[in-house]
Amino acid sequence: MRWEGRRQSENVEDRRRVSPQMVAGGGLLSIVLVAALLLLGVDPKAAPRIAADLAGEKPAAKQPAGAEANDEMKQFVSVVLADNEDIWGKLFPKAFKSRYVPPTLVLFSGQVKSACGFATAAAGPFYCPLDRKVYIDLAFYEELKRRFGAPGDFAQAYVIAHEIGHHVQNQLGIADRVQRLRSRLSEKEYNKYSVRMELQADFLAGVWAHHMARYGGIIDEDDVREAVNAAAAIGDDRIQKMSQGYVVPDAFTHGTSEQRVRWFMYGLKKGDPLLMDEAFEVDSP
Repeated sequence: MRWEGRRQSENVEDRRRVSPQMVAGGGLLSIVLVAALLLLGVDPKAAPRIAADLAGEKPAAKQPAGAEANDEMKQFVSVVLADNEDIWGKLFPKAFKSRYVPPTLVLFSGQVKSACGFATAAAGPFYCPLDRKVYIDLAFYEELKRRFGAPGDFAQAYVIAHEIGHHVQNQLGIADRVQRLRSRLSEKEYNKYSVRMELQADFLAGVWAHHMARYGGIIDEDDVREAVNAAAAIGDDRIQKMSQGYVVPDAFTHGTSEQRVRWFMYGLKKGDPLLMDEAFEVDSP
């Protein structure tokens, strides 16, 4: 994927140097304490740390050694996010007769506080419909390569495009309608709707890839293979087989490897977001 030197989105929030405790609470108290310490003549550079200690906050998590505020991976995801903004900014109004409102992408390290609650990097990238933000620990990409055997920059781009697919669902009210079913269905029955939501997001990622392919020289067949490999790598059946040695279809929440690849490829082939309901209505685990 050719991404260097292209437009970067400004809707990226880098929390890799911010601890979840500081994001979650204590902010007003810290501000008051900092102001008081400055009035007492405390060194401005030391005041925030002293205030955090007095407020009982844990120190901010540090980035890995050598990480920079605008490192290469941040630049890469910013370009991918910009591509999604450009494409959905054109497709969404035409297909759904309303303005597309881009989400924010949050970079974090280890754990993060979202409007949907605390989450750790072990949960993988996710979209929170309550604050309309995509969350990703960039260390996931190393796991995608090392553990799941899915390397490549377009594999990484597919992951973000999938989460943006959830944002499209949320903006259309689909996420809210499915969430309301949770209290009325058994876990087994609700899982089927969860699978369909994920497959629909894979289809929407394919739609994005279709329009990316129309940009001359941006992606090629090798990039598509990378995305397909990533979709196959994170199917429920494959993950269950790797983690526990056997497969439990009733526990699927994202779909099988075959389903995820099939719906991504269907979106890639058609490029029409209006066909997204097919993934929701036709397929089932």
